[in-house]
Amino acid sequence: MPVLTKTLIAGSLAMLFALTGCAATGPAPAASGPSAPASATPASADTTDTPSASPARQVEGSVVRFTARGVSVDVVIGADNAATRGFLSMLPLTLTLEEFSGREKIGYLPRKLDTTGSPGSDPEDGDLIYFVPWGNIGFYYNTAGIGHSDQVIHLGTYQATTEQLTKLQGGDVTVTLAG
Repeated sequence: MPVLTKTLIAGSLAMLFALTGCAATGPAPAASGPSAPASATPASADTTDTPSASPARQVEGSVVRFTARGVSVDVVIGADNAATRGFLSMLPLTLTLEEFSGREKIGYLPRKLDTTGSPGSDPEDGDLIYFVPWGNIGFYYNTAGIGHSDQVIHLGTYQATTEQLTKLQGGDVTVTLAG
C-alpha cells in the first residue's frame, strides 16, 4: 500500500476517533444560572438556591438519610418542586439539629431555598418541612394546634420516634441521598 494512502487512512482514523470523543453519550449537563426558565416572580437579592433540575433525576420518592450517633432517619421526598430540588441539590451536607419549642427538631441549611411554586402546608407529625423566613428545615413531631401556613413548605415524610430524633440533635448530622 502506498505511503500516501496509509497516511490518509491513518489521518482519517485519527480524525474519526477525535470526533467520537466529542459525541454526546447521554443527556447534556443542566445549565446553571440565567438559563433557567423565566418566572413571573422577580429574582431576589438574597442567597436563595435556584437549582436547575436534571430531567434524569427523580425528585418525588427520593429518600434522604439523616445519620448521627448510630441513628438513621430516612425521609421520603413528597413532591417535585423548587424547594425539594434545591434541598436535594445541596446533598451531601452536614448540619446540626436542635430542639425547638417542644414541637420539632430544626437545622439550618447552608443557603436559602427557592420556594417559587412550592405550596404552603398544614404540617403533620412525621413531616420534614422548610420554614421560609428562617431558611431552616424541621422534623415535626408535635403539630397539635398548628394550622396551614404559606411559610411552611412540605419537603417529605419520615417515620421515627422522638427518641431517635433526639439522638440526631446536638452534633454533626450527615445528610445524604440514600440508594
